[in-house]
Amino acid sequence: MYYGYGYMGWYASMIILVPAILLTIYAQAKVTSNYNKYSQVMNMRGISGAQAARIMLDANGLNHVKINITSGKLTDHYDPRTQTVTLSTDVYNNASIASIGVACHECGHAVQHAVRYSPLKLRTFIVPIASFGSSLAIPLFVFGLILSIEGLEILGILLFSFAVIFQAVTLPVEFNASRRALAQMKELGIVMTGEEQGAKKVLSAAAMTYVAALLMSLLQLVRLILLSRSRR
Repeated sequence: MYYGYGYMGWYASMIILVPAILLTIYAQAKVTSNYNKYSQVMNMRGISGAQAARIMLDANGLNHVKINITSGKLTDHYDPRTQTVTLSTDVYNNASIASIGVACHECGHAVQHAVRYSPLKLRTFIVPIASFGSSLAIPLFVFGLILSIEGLEILGILLFSFAVIFQAVTLPVEFNASRRALAQMKELGIVMTGEEQGAKKVLSAAAMTYVAALLMSLLQLVRLILLSRSRR
């Protein structure tokens, strides 16, 4: 498919995304590898993910934050609207190093919310804008290219930029949640000496997926800009 706008066609331009695609594949492989490995390593105290989460939340005065269970794998998340930590079945029930690492990471988000961590507040504010923008950006941009309407191209690029901003803000939020989790796992005695290294590997691999997502968004934005300039 080539729309005749300069030297760069829609499909040909996808080569720009190759570095991000490769990093995404590598990051997902690392997440799977580390999570599967440390899911088989039980922590010495026999604390489940749900128990670890409760310990960390209570230690930070967050007794009101609920812990729910959900199906799926690595579907764990914290919802600031309902102040609820939701853990996947494996994480909730298992006493593995991976489980308590993931559970405490989500509690890290709850702590961020409680202390009004600025990047989290900014991300929460951007979510609806980024979601709306990313869903309309590409269709508007493509219509702009096909119909040679520069205004639609520019609008598509501007809307997509919100997705890039969201990914950029997400990085410090996720890294900070992991740092809080690892520090408190040790301070609260959830893990014994040396056990935190396994949890760190799991969380570091997960953090790499956010780096890959940011790179993908940045390169996609560059691609849209180059396509637009090429047509003109």
